[in-house]
Amino acid sequence: MTAFDLRAAARTVATEHGFVVDGADVTLAPIAAATLGAGARDLRALPWSSIDNDDTRDLDQLEASERLPDGGILVRLAIADVDVYVPKDSPLDQRAARNTTSVYTGIETFPMLPEQLSTDLTSLAEGATRAAIVVEMTVAADGRVGAPDVYRALVCNRAKLTYENVGAWLAGAAPAPRAVVARPELAEQLRMQDEAASRLRALRHEHGALDLETIEARTVTANGRVVDIALVHKTRARDLIEDFMIAANVAVASFLESRGIASLRRVVKAPKRWPRIVALAAREGTTLPGEPDAKALGAFLAARRAAAPDRYADLSMDVVKLIGAVDYDVEIPGGEQHGHFGLAVDDYTHSTAPNRRYADLVTQRQLKAAIAGAPSPYDAAQLAEIAARCTRMEDEGRRVEREVRKMAAASLLSTRLGETFDAVVTGDTPNGVFVRLLHPPAEGRVVRGEQGLDVGDRTKVTLVGTDAARGHIDFARA
Repeated sequence: MTAFDLRAAARTVATEHGFVVDGADVTLAPIAAATLGAGARDLRALPWSSIDNDDTRDLDQLEASERLPDGGILVRLAIADVDVYVPKDSPLDQRAARNTTSVYTGIETFPMLPEQLSTDLTSLAEGATRAAIVVEMTVAADGRVGAPDVYRALVCNRAKLTYENVGAWLAGAAPAPRAVVARPELAEQLRMQDEAASRLRALRHEHGALDLETIEARTVTANGRVVDIALVHKTRARDLIEDFMIAANVAVASFLESRGIASLRRVVKAPKRWPRIVALAAREGTTLPGEPDAKALGAFLAARRAAAPDRYADLSMDVVKLIGAVDYDVEIPGGEQHGHFGLAVDDYTHSTAPNRRYADLVTQRQLKAAIAGAPSPYDAAQLAEIAARCTRMEDEGRRVEREVRKMAAASLLSTRLGETFDAVVTGDTPNGVFVRLLHPPAEGRVVRGEQGLDVGDRTKVTLVGTDAARGHIDFARA
């Protein structure tokens, strides 16, 4: 039997969803540091570091911090200057505008920009001098952020760190990563950044931000074959980077608004399906207000996390689905604000990942114009068109990633027919009862013996069928 070609399938799925999957023809040469740094601050001596997945090569963001005499912590985020190599309306820009996002299937990555850029010339790689846009914020002891400053700079990544190693070390569960041992000043930096992130997080939750934890699985491959499906676990390092990105995106939105520049915003409106969220909470013995209330929802979620931590991720997923779509929108300074319900903020954009999101690249061009005192390179109508395209292609990208993950899981389990697994029920729908295995965390439908199963139940299931081409996995209740 011929092995199922997951790479070819991933390319087919991505193409069917509207993505250009073939690499762009591009010949680029590095730009001399003197040219990159013209009019920019030289901050290469600061102790910059990156924290990301161990296999990430398209590094968009670095962090450096400084403790202030008044107890505040000065946080600097350096964001890769992608615009320097991808001018507006250039062929590279037109291709990026078509895909609008990189798609990570675990089997094949379809980058928004050619790899020569995203994983090399515009990646904030360890030891390399790079142009960046720096967002500078002061985080007070109570988590409040002072007026941000945004400027161009030259930076150099001193250490490429990983979520798992840094997270375990910060939690006291593992020794310091090798790079931190080699550069002792990084230990102080990371602890300071962890402290600043904790301040930011505490204030967000006080304002009603939701602390959601959803199931995220990653396909593990070796020599082109799927060998496992691993859960991505939250760590203090992931929280740190998430907190800094949120703060930077809020700061950038307010920076552009203060200069009268219309901008792309990331919007999550008050949930239209709030009554269903109320009913879900009632099933757990909690009464929520009749109108959307992020603080009340956050308190309910915190209580459920404490009461039933093993079921919290699935509850979070239900809430995420009920909150609804995350869209890009355009905000005109002084106009109506929609805000981000889940983060409990009024002003939120996307700016920290210009190598892999087109909205961030557009925002970067607006920031550079604002810094230079020049007009915005986009008018409101152009931004509206970009917002609609980014929203649609991001949705399509999620569909691609979901379909290919299902194919990968079916391929992985195809040799294990007849085996019995521990599982948890994740769905009871008109289309059937669905379960997720505890290991590997693959999802499938219970096609026999599903009567009496309900969401959250633990059960044992036997694998009775797989179809990698369709991403189908069938179980019978054991």
